[in-house]
Amino acid sequence: MPITTILFLSLLSIGTIVLMWLSLRQTRYVAQHRDAVPADFATVIELATHQHAAAYSNAKSRLERVDVLLGAVLTLGWTLGGGIDALSQWGLTLNLSPLLTGVCVFLAFLLLSSVLGIPLSLYRTFVTEVRFGFNKTTPRIFLTDLLTSTVLTILIGGPLIAAFLWVMEAMGERWWLYAWVLLNAIQLLAIWIYPTYIAPLFNRFSPLSDPELVARIEGLLQRTGFASAGLFVMDASKRSGHGNAYFTGIGPVKRIVFFDTLLTQLTGPQIEAVLAHELGHDKKHHIPKMVGAMAVLSLIAFAALGWLIAQPWLYTGLGVQTPSTAVALILAIVCLPACTFMLDPLQAWWSRRHEFEADAYAVAHTSVDAMAGALVAIYRENAGTLTPDPLYAAWHYSHPPASERVAHIRRLSVS
Repeated sequence: MPITTILFLSLLSIGTIVLMWLSLRQTRYVAQHRDAVPADFATVIELATHQHAAAYSNAKSRLERVDVLLGAVLTLGWTLGGGIDALSQWGLTLNLSPLLTGVCVFLAFLLLSSVLGIPLSLYRTFVTEVRFGFNKTTPRIFLTDLLTSTVLTILIGGPLIAAFLWVMEAMGERWWLYAWVLLNAIQLLAIWIYPTYIAPLFNRFSPLSDPELVARIEGLLQRTGFASAGLFVMDASKRSGHGNAYFTGIGPVKRIVFFDTLLTQLTGPQIEAVLAHELGHDKKHHIPKMVGAMAVLSLIAFAALGWLIAQPWLYTGLGVQTPSTAVALILAIVCLPACTFMLDPLQAWWSRRHEFEADAYAVAHTSVDAMAGALVAIYRENAGTLTPDPLYAAWHYSHPPASERVAHIRRLSVS
């Protein structure tokens, strides 16, 4: 067996085993702590609510394990199982130019991957989310979203794929540097156009109309010196009962978005605190920092691919008999998670650190009680478990567990 195959199977196996083990730890830990509300929340969270959240967490964990195993099977199917090679052979039968052939092969891979993910998505939406009272998505909305995503993949993804493949073919040995520049330019453009042109294809965004809430929020914006393109309410309730808020875009197109579900779950001061938290991400430059970090990592990945793409053993060791530029790019997408999953806890830690900084900013511009109350309400309404396994949380959680966040906020009030 080629060393490339052995290394690939080893990485895939280790990643799958670790993720399954972490998920099982989460299930056991949550189950062990389901019969008592943590002391810090005993006065604000009822036992029945806590147990409902535990059941929801464990239902998601079971689905997560199915997802992990299915992902490993599909990865093997695409590579050593001959899936990518079959797509490559199919592309040759089209009798198109190498560039158009590569685009067709890549789009076929994306569309097939989307189709293979539909059963799990259907189960998550219409079984798990329905069981716990969160799903608002109708079959019609599900199908419309799927068709819209498919059309966008073809209309937007096709030209972008063609641009990447052209750069890889035409720019010589340093193609990976030009491809990296192209990728980052596309990402910045996507951040710019998403709020105005892409998001409205899936949701309706209406100006925030509550006069009292608008006045409260405008006061916060004046105090913090934040300029945005407007305050909007998103009709999230047509798909889910979960609540959230965020700001999106860069420069003059930055906009603040509230889920309509969130506005029914929180009081005015709590909504103001949640918004202050989101503004904290902007004031602390978290998005540019994250974009910069991803740019560095993608540069390393492209440089590695620039060397690997010329190595015949890469293809033969991963089940591909007909190498091409498009195939190399697909292999990178399929195999990268198995090679980089050990970076997940570092990324999660950095994200949690940003959340703590944004919480501190929110407390400085609103109040401890409002922020703590908002967090408790959000965890309660979203059925977030108050007792996650510490190791699982350290590996996966982009936001700190509720107990850590509330304790951190309380410490700020006495510091």
